[in-house]
Amino acid sequence: MTSTPSAAPARPRARASRLRRRNTLIGWSFILPNFAGFALLTLVPVVVLFYMSLTDWNIFGTSNFIGLDNFQRLFGDGSFRLSLVNTIYYTAMHVPLTIIVSLGLALLLNNRLRGVAFFRTAAFFPYITSIVAIALVWNLLFSPDFGPINEGLRFLGISEPPGWLTSPAWAMPAVVIISTWRDMGYYMVLFLAGLQTVPRELHEAARVDGANALQRFVNVTLPCLRPTMFFVTVMLTINSLKVFDLILVLTEGGPGQSTTVLSQFIYRKGFEENSFGYASAASVVLFALCLVVTIIQYVWNKKRTV
Repeated sequence: MTSTPSAAPARPRARASRLRRRNTLIGWSFILPNFAGFALLTLVPVVVLFYMSLTDWNIFGTSNFIGLDNFQRLFGDGSFRLSLVNTIYYTAMHVPLTIIVSLGLALLLNNRLRGVAFFRTAAFFPYITSIVAIALVWNLLFSPDFGPINEGLRFLGISEPPGWLTSPAWAMPAVVIISTWRDMGYYMVLFLAGLQTVPRELHEAARVDGANALQRFVNVTLPCLRPTMFFVTVMLTINSLKVFDLILVLTEGGPGQSTTVLSQFIYRKGFEENSFGYASAASVVLFALCLVVTIIQYVWNKKRTV
């Protein structure tokens, strides 16, 4: 018995359809655990956060819907405005300084030097060091009266060195210095990975054309590092806007409120004063700030690559 002409191609199509379904199910089996964790631990809490920001809920009572009252109260709160300014100030100092230092280290340690693996490890080590240990050591280093940093400044002829972490004017710059020292190793590794992708042929062609080291860096290295630079800038900016642990163990937001940032303001309102609705509104503002900055950086990077 001979089969009809339409029956022959029907079997390969059915087999291909089963294969597609099988591959789809395998793909979903890999995606679903991660998505379930994301939905349970991130997505649902974020949705609840947005709702809580519109209520006056605290841990001891029921929550009442109050609309945008928390946000109106926020922008009339002097402590919130000061913490917002401190956060922007910290970010504006920390991001460019960390990029410059980490990129400089990456360029230096990308060369074939004796012991380069040791120096790479030493530069990365502060990033995995305990925050408490970092705070203890740097508080001793920045001690106004007996710290080695101020002793060195006095040796250089500065009779009245800064008070650093005990001074309202110098506390935030000191925190930025410590934070840059801690983070530079991690971002150095990212830049090192980016530098490995820069074609040597481009440097050799630029060298043949007579370009010096600075010209090769500006016209060859930096353009090739644009994707890495974009990723580092976005991640570093978001982490700077959310800074909390380092400032908490170093200064607890002091002296006064000179180093109080948004994350610490949220922590105080939520876990010390039990004003979870008010703290949630401040968290929404921080979320919006991170989102807006990320979008601006994305649009700016996209225009440069076009």
